[in-house]
Amino acid sequence: MKLTPLDIKKQEFKKVMRGYDQVEVDTFMEMLSNEFEELLKQQKDLREKVVELDTQLKDYRQIEKTLQQTLLQAQEATGRTYESARRESELIVKEAESKAGKIVEQANNDLVRLNHEITQMITRRDSLIGRLRVLLSSELDLIKTLEMGGDDLLSGNTSKGTGKDSIELKGILKNIDNDRTSQTN
Repeated sequence: MKLTPLDIKKQEFKKVMRGYDQVEVDTFMEMLSNEFEELLKQQKDLREKVVELDTQLKDYRQIEKTLQQTLLQAQEATGRTYESARRESELIVKEAESKAGKIVEQANNDLVRLNHEITQMITRRDSLIGRLRVLLSSELDLIKTLEMGGDDLLSGNTSKGTGKDSIELKGILKNIDNDRTSQTN
């Protein structure tokens, strides 16, 4: 049986002779009733607080679970982002290496081509210098012959200085121009 403060207040005892002092018993019962009432009130408040704290605890647990999931998702996203960035950087490096290889290969090809062209130009230059020496030597021989009084030799078709039948200056200039044209092409 559960007692309430009201039950305590309304409780009556039999009167007997040589029993307890009724005022003292009533006073004690009043104090007991008040104390019991206060305890019941505290108990009710504590139960309400327990319910409230239980609710908060559930909310906090839900928040914790959500935070853990969010953290896990963030870690996974970071991992994916890192991996993606690593793959992308590797791809960029490979492309750069490929382009650098092509540039080096093209530079080597250009170097070979330019060396070949330089060699051809040196050969043409040497050939032209040789031909000019022969021509100038022939002309110097002709000048020497003319200085020695060989005016009668000029009247014929034979050139003593060049060893040729005639000196055609226009033909020589044309050959020089043709050499220049072929060198530029």
